[in-house]
Amino acid sequence: MRTRIAGVTLAGCTALVLSLTPAHAASDPGRQVLPKGDGWASEGAGTTGGAAADAAHTHTVRTWAEFRAALAVDDGAPRLVRVVGTLDATEGGCEAFEADGYDFDRYLADYDPAVWGLDTPVSGPQEDLRAASAAAQARAVKAYVPSRTTIVGVGKDAGITGGSLQIQNADDVIVRNLTLESPLDCFPQWDPTDGATGAWNSEYDAMVVHGSTHVWIDHNTFTDGRHPDSTLPRYFGEIYQQHDGELDVVRGANHVTASWNVFADHDKTLMIGNSDGAAATDAGKLKVTLHHNLFTGVVERAPRVRFGQVDAYNNHYVVKADQVPAYAYSFGVGIESRLYAEKNAFTLPAGVAAGRILKKWKDAPVTAVGNRVNGRAVDLVAAHNALNPDNPLRPDAGWTPVLRTAAHDPRAVPGLVGARAGAGKVC
Repeated sequence: MRTRIAGVTLAGCTALVLSLTPAHAASDPGRQVLPKGDGWASEGAGTTGGAAADAAHTHTVRTWAEFRAALAVDDGAPRLVRVVGTLDATEGGCEAFEADGYDFDRYLADYDPAVWGLDTPVSGPQEDLRAASAAAQARAVKAYVPSRTTIVGVGKDAGITGGSLQIQNADDVIVRNLTLESPLDCFPQWDPTDGATGAWNSEYDAMVVHGSTHVWIDHNTFTDGRHPDSTLPRYFGEIYQQHDGELDVVRGANHVTASWNVFADHDKTLMIGNSDGAAATDAGKLKVTLHHNLFTGVVERAPRVRFGQVDAYNNHYVVKADQVPAYAYSFGVGIESRLYAEKNAFTLPAGVAAGRILKKWKDAPVTAVGNRVNGRAVDLVAAHNALNPDNPLRPDAGWTPVLRTAAHDPRAVPGLVGARAGAGKVC
């Protein structure tokens, strides 16, 4: 039997299909590999994941336990995991993780700023029990993805709720066609020293790429789903924040392509590089391509970049009318970053100026060319500098992306991305 690699175009989407026979259907997303030249994940040998998995390493899972079991044994062979339906990592509820003696009402009483103050981090029995409860949740909701793996949803309704995919120290991973509802942290920590009035801090991103290389994230939907921030209560005058990020690429991760995804209704959405002090691990890495993604109802970090050489093109950014006060920025320019933002489309409501799209965290050059705001060509760097004359950005990131299959006219991007991005629309 001879292996064949063929280029396939379906409904305007280009993919490579690793076929074990000529009759092998190109419509099987689990056997597709990243096209040559499609972003940073195509660098070198490219990204094929588990497309060549044999029968013994091909799994169909319907529960979170089955999913974690399918990932658990790593013998180095290509692995294909097909997800059917929605896997619930927290089906037992938060009570299943609570340490004996933990009492949230007691926690609130002990650490009320009127009692504890705002100058000292919390400590004591209830904080220890909260931490133990949080550790139990972490053990249950994290799934570690090994090298040479493809995870793919079957059909239009496959997904994960309450779980956190950890692509950690792996190489050659593909994740496609899943709706990923942001994990809900059952046990956020109160930090009275965070800001002027304290804050609740949470754990668990829907997906983390940590120290991994050659990762393709394609046609997924990242969302807060049933638990948007607007439904979360407030304690001590601050929102009881139970969400962290939707996607993080951190700690020396490299050669990542995120294409045709939807990132919806979230606050701190996509972080590339997690610390200004991480030059030892991150400098020269964090090379990420973002193309044909929809960011809608997102407050900030779409992405925020430290150190990374990031190519963001043909994405559509939609700021909703009810976000006017809350919207912070889309592109965060951080320490030693080299962001190249080209031919993106922005749909902004009245009250949100184009100068808010870029935010300067640390001095770093940025290239922003060919972008359109509400259909009009706008120089995003100039718009930022006009709005922030005392904190200007420098133009010219000093490099030009070459790993692209095609870049569309930004005027076509809203329709194109709206029709084809997200779970259930994989080619």
